[in-house]
Amino acid sequence: MKNMMIGVDLAKAVFQVHGALPTGEVQFRKKLSRKQFPAFMAQQESSMVIFEASGSAHFWAREMEALGQEVKLIAPQYVRPFVKRQKNDAADAEAIVIAARQPEMRFVEPKTVDQQSCAAVFRGRERLVHQRTADVNALRTLLYEHGYVFPVGMSHLNRMTALVQDETVDLHTLIREECLDLLAQIAEKTACIIERTTKLKTLAAESDRARRLQTMPGVGPLTAVAVEAFGPDMAEFKTGRNFAAWLGLVPRQHSSGGKERLGRMTKAGQADIRRLLIIGAMSRLNWLGQRTIVEGSWLSHMLMRKPKMLVATALANKMARQIWAMLTKNRDDRDPAIAVGA
Repeated sequence: MKNMMIGVDLAKAVFQVHGALPTGEVQFRKKLSRKQFPAFMAQQESSMVIFEASGSAHFWAREMEALGQEVKLIAPQYVRPFVKRQKNDAADAEAIVIAARQPEMRFVEPKTVDQQSCAAVFRGRERLVHQRTADVNALRTLLYEHGYVFPVGMSHLNRMTALVQDETVDLHTLIREECLDLLAQIAEKTACIIERTTKLKTLAAESDRARRLQTMPGVGPLTAVAVEAFGPDMAEFKTGRNFAAWLGLVPRQHSSGGKERLGRMTKAGQADIRRLLIIGAMSRLNWLGQRTIVEGSWLSHMLMRKPKMLVATALANKMARQIWAMLTKNRDDRDPAIAVGA
């Protein structure tokens, strides 16, 4: 451990810096502007600098590493229990140092520029998908208010488009204009989604790790890029079970007195990868994917006894463990039949 531990509470304009020795002796407390902070840190000897893993933390982690500092990131929920009484920036900075001193503390791996860039494209696509869904729902609701009922889903957009464009349909002029405007917005967002999807597929094709991940049934380019962008180095996890737990593919525990009480899935962890793995698992359980399931395998027994969504979650957990094994051992997925039956 370095001679000095420096906890930094990040903000848009003013940073609170707390310096202390590993024994807990406070060396300084400073409030610095955004311009003063890099200059101040450049004057410090090599130390351990700790940030909360919040907005701009990964950028400042790279900046501090360039200055020769050792950097650690801590999840905010692990810092909160160490805040003393009143919450303010100075107390937060002190709590960051106290939390980092704990020998069993878990840290967040700083992201590279490439990871954050892939994440930005991925999240941009997700944002557009949500906006397009909202526009389609608005269009369907508008038509419903005037007597035309359509089921939920993008698959019925062509039927709604044909109805709006049909001049013989009894729609008020203002309603028709509003519907046409919504259709134009939907078309524009669809084009942007296709563009970003193509970009993500290109990124997946350029990465050897992403190519390896796509050898697993149920894992496509988007899932592979999500693992690349949001997932840490798999060496950070001792086992595939730890990676699955990090994703949140485990039940919530309410255990006490030696009695295990397991509840629903926690929903904690990395939501993007978890959601895509469950979608990929569901694709293995539809009428077409079930043809590849080996009779007498674990998956076939699960399908006979449990609801399909529960089986998909369990299969996603299994896929997460296989991803950990593939990336740590640098090998492609095993034969699908053997993998599912294992």
